[in-house]
Amino acid sequence: MKRALIIGGGFSGMSAAISLRRIGVDVDLVEIDPAWRSYGAGITLSGATLRAFGMLGVLSEVAAQGFCADDCDVCAADGRVLTRMPTPRLAGPDVPGTGGIMRPVLAKILADATRASGTRVRLGSTFTRIAPAESDVEVAFHDGSTERYDLVIGADGLNSSVRAAILPDAPRPKFTGQGVWRAVVPRPPEVVRAAMFMGRRHKAGVNPVSQQEMYLFLTEDRASNEYVAAEQLQPQLSALLSEFPAPVLVQIRDGLGAQSRIVYRPLEGLLVPRPWGKGRVLLIGDAVHATTPHLASGAGLGIEDGLVLAEEFKSEGAIAETIDRFQDRRWERCRLVVENSLRLGDIERTGGSQQEHTDLMRQSMMALAQPI
Repeated sequence: MKRALIIGGGFSGMSAAISLRRIGVDVDLVEIDPAWRSYGAGITLSGATLRAFGMLGVLSEVAAQGFCADDCDVCAADGRVLTRMPTPRLAGPDVPGTGGIMRPVLAKILADATRASGTRVRLGSTFTRIAPAESDVEVAFHDGSTERYDLVIGADGLNSSVRAAILPDAPRPKFTGQGVWRAVVPRPPEVVRAAMFMGRRHKAGVNPVSQQEMYLFLTEDRASNEYVAAEQLQPQLSALLSEFPAPVLVQIRDGLGAQSRIVYRPLEGLLVPRPWGKGRVLLIGDAVHATTPHLASGAGLGIEDGLVLAEEFKSEGAIAETIDRFQDRRWERCRLVVENSLRLGDIERTGGSQQEHTDLMRQSMMALAQPI
């Protein structure tokens, strides 16, 4: 393969671009947003995701601009620590086992690395037509131009336009009955690692994302996938936090305001059966395996996709065979994360077995610790 197009400038698309450039592939990346923005608050980084950043060559920047620590405290609603979950140091003996970073900060780190790799980035651009052929793929763009590529990679997220174009009968994202609230707040000196707080009806948590800030998350059961108006974000989140007398959560609730960057997102899941594409068009990331945040692995899976794809293209073989090998390596790991995350959400939503929840978390973490 000599020339590839990546549609979508999110985490999986940028990882694929950086990784393919390393093996000498000529890469174009098109991103529909002319400002290449990344929305959202903080993001939790598992040990497996930190390991992937190390393989991608950006771990030092992530650690410097984010926050890394060992372990995670599981607390009662009043703040009492019930247990401390260990987080193995998968990225190396000198790298803590987990971390957090602001999503826009991570996006800029990866965007800078993408440009530095020699990828040609076209912003405010996307495709109008994709025509897979036997030996290449013809792509027409919004500006009227037409190009031919050896491989086209659809990395355009949960509501992928590439998926709709080439796999029109693929499953669509499904609302899970839960939503997640997030806010960015100052980090008190005593918060030195992630912590989760188990309430009667909801689960809340905090995770440092820098020396100065941390982000709050709270999962809520919702009967329907409804829009929350901007003026309702703060009062609704404050009401949900009233369930938690833990001092750190009381402090957060009392300090919520316009500066808190509150967001609410309904949780949706998606697992597209193989094949993840058609001919020389391949889908990666959330376009085929979008997960809920229960295992903190959605972004990490997409970044791993880019790394594994480049590894497979270093080997000899036809492009079709290489795509099959990529899917062979990724299917079981991605299936496990999507399905186990959905099951964890079901247990929380229905008041199911806490033992099953604990066992499933442990089994999932052990699986994610394995090499990719």
